[in-house]
Amino acid sequence: MCGVVGLLLRDPALEPRLGSMLVSMIEALDERGPDSSGIALYADHRPPPPSGADPDPTWMSLGADVAVDWGAVAGAVRRTCGPDIGAERFGAGLVLDAPETSLADVRSVLAMGWPEVRVLGTGRNLRVLKDTGRPTATCERYGITEWQGYLAVAHTRMATESAVTVLHSHPFVPTGDLCVVHNGSFSNYATMRRRLQSEGVTFDSDNDSEVAARFLATRLAAGDDLADATRWVMKEMDGFFTLVITSGEEMSVVRDAFACKPAVVAVTAGYVAVASEYRALAELPGVTEAEVFEPQPEEVHSWRR
Repeated sequence: MCGVVGLLLRDPALEPRLGSMLVSMIEALDERGPDSSGIALYADHRPPPPSGADPDPTWMSLGADVAVDWGAVAGAVRRTCGPDIGAERFGAGLVLDAPETSLADVRSVLAMGWPEVRVLGTGRNLRVLKDTGRPTATCERYGITEWQGYLAVAHTRMATESAVTVLHSHPFVPTGDLCVVHNGSFSNYATMRRRLQSEGVTFDSDNDSEVAARFLATRLAAGDDLADATRWVMKEMDGFFTLVITSGEEMSVVRDAFACKPAVVAVTAGYVAVASEYRALAELPGVTEAEVFEPQPEEVHSWRR
C-alpha cells in the first residue's frame, strides 16, 4: 500500500503551477504512505554548451539518513572540483550544479569525508528530494507548492520490504534523468540483486524497488528504448506492481499481469497525470474533460513532453 504520482506537463503555461498541482495529488495519497516520501522534479537547466565547450551541466542531488553539515560538504566539493560548482539546499539535502565529468570526484569527496551521504540522483534537468514522515508535512516543510517545472514523479511510502529511511525512499534514480516509483512488491528481487551485483551493479539500499530500477537501467544501457526496457522488467521480475517511470522527456506507466495494484490516468491537451487513485486527480484543472482510464494488465503506456 503505497501511492505513486506522475505529472507530465505538455502546456508550458502550466509550468509555474506544477508544484501546486503536484501537492494536491500527493496530499490525496498521504494515508497510502505515511512513513516517508520522495519527489523528483524536472525543470529546464541551462542550455547545452556549444560543441567542444565544457561538459554539460548536471544536477547531483545528495541526501543522508543523518544530520549533515551541507555547507561543509559544498566547500569540500568546491576545493576538489573547482570554485564554480553550484550548491543549493533542496529539501532535506543538497543539490550540486556541476559538470557531469565531476561525478566521480564528488563521490570520492563523499566517501572520504561523509560516507553516510549518497547521491540520490543525477540528471541534466533532475533534482530529487527524499524525507521521512508524512508526505503532506514534507510538502509544507519544503514549499513544494512553489515549485516550477515540466515533469514530476512522487511516491508516498508504507514500508513493507525494508527500513523507513531517506535512502530507502522512492524514487530510485539508477542513471541520469531516469526515475522509478513503485507500488507493490517483487518476490524474486534477492535473486535479481545477486545477478546484477555479479555484473558489477551497486546498490544504495536493500529495497526491492531499487532492484527493478537498476535492472531497467541495464536494459536501457543495452540499447532498449523505455517501453522495451519496461517489458524486460515485467518478464524477469515476479510480483505485484504499478510502476511509474520518467526519463527526462518521457513518462511511462505499467501494471503487473494481474493488475493487483491500482492506477488511473488522466490525459488532456495540457498534461498527463498518473496516480494510484482517482481522488489524486480530482483537483487538477480540466480533469472533468480529460480522457480517464485504468491501464490494463501488462500494457505499457508512454507519453512525451
